[in-house]
Amino acid sequence: MATSRDYYDVLGVPRDAPDADIKRAFRKLAQQWHPDVNTDPSAPERFKEINEAYQVLSDPQQRRAYDMFGRAGVGAGGAEGYGPFGGFQGFGDLFDAFFGAGAGGAQTRRAHAPAGSDLRYDLSITFEESIRGAEKEIEFSALDRCSTCSGTGAEPGSASQRCPQCNGLGEIRQVRSTMLGQMVNVSVCPKCRGEGSVVATPCHECRGEGRIHRKRKLRVSVPAGIDEGHQMRLTGEGEAGPRGGTAGNLYVAIHIEAHPSLRREGTELFFDLPVSITQAALGARVAVPTAEGEEQVEVKAGTQPGAEIRLRGRGVPNLRRPGVRGDLHVMVDVRVPTRLSKRQRELLEALASESGERPARSGGIFDKVKDAIS
Repeated sequence: MATSRDYYDVLGVPRDAPDADIKRAFRKLAQQWHPDVNTDPSAPERFKEINEAYQVLSDPQQRRAYDMFGRAGVGAGGAEGYGPFGGFQGFGDLFDAFFGAGAGGAQTRRAHAPAGSDLRYDLSITFEESIRGAEKEIEFSALDRCSTCSGTGAEPGSASQRCPQCNGLGEIRQVRSTMLGQMVNVSVCPKCRGEGSVVATPCHECRGEGRIHRKRKLRVSVPAGIDEGHQMRLTGEGEAGPRGGTAGNLYVAIHIEAHPSLRREGTELFFDLPVSITQAALGARVAVPTAEGEEQVEVKAGTQPGAEIRLRGRGVPNLRRPGVRGDLHVMVDVRVPTRLSKRQRELLEALASESGERPARSGGIFDKVKDAIS
């Protein structure tokens, strides 16, 4: 069919439309008027008209000739050499209109063995190991490469052969004829499972799988500063792929034992330090736990409840900033005695009297002292 309508009108684009707009308009119209999806009796003729217009306007030389001389510049019947629906030198564009750009893929697909599965290992470490780092040995069972056949799956002395069903492509192609020409359907070869080769004489050890179950041991370096729930990826340490396929990865999930008195928030450590009334009032040196052991800190005279003593650089190393470490925050918790000996009561009453206070006679000294420090 040689359309009598202007090609630009057929595609619904202006005469100065860029190539991208012309291609976009063609795809949209092709999807709408293709005879396989549109049952309108006029669909075949409309589709040929759309294709004829696109074949001219998508070619720079033919488009210039058409712009200067009209249909006469490209021949009375439009572009030459078209097939039943105007030819398909631009078949890729038509295929893209239905399946998206790149759907056609390469002419052949490289056959390959499937990759092995990823594995997860849960590793428990102490609080101190999470701060300073550690070297740990882990043991687990996994599918490993068969040492007898070196992972090929073939008995030593024999070799894999090209798959006779797919001829080594790893895929089966089925061709069907349509109004547009031949359409190819591609699927994974069921005989070789996409590998392109088959084992004629399977290995007696792994029965042609190329891998067997065995226990493995690995040394794992746990970095200083790692936190609960972090995962370390060990590339290629997962299960071996069948018949020489790429090995998966091993993910080591970290679990940290709780510290009896320290708590962690990111790179910062916190400790609640209990001190007596006299220690807070008179000052004292007391021991506090750190990730490296106990350390003496000074509680200054007159320290108030809730005061903070910060030990800089005694917290958790920063994983992303080597050499940078958080702080240890010592939070002072002044403890008021709930039971007093006779002598303790007399001394506190004397302190209250010296301070101009009038303590109660019936056990009210506790409340007075508590009010004084709160």
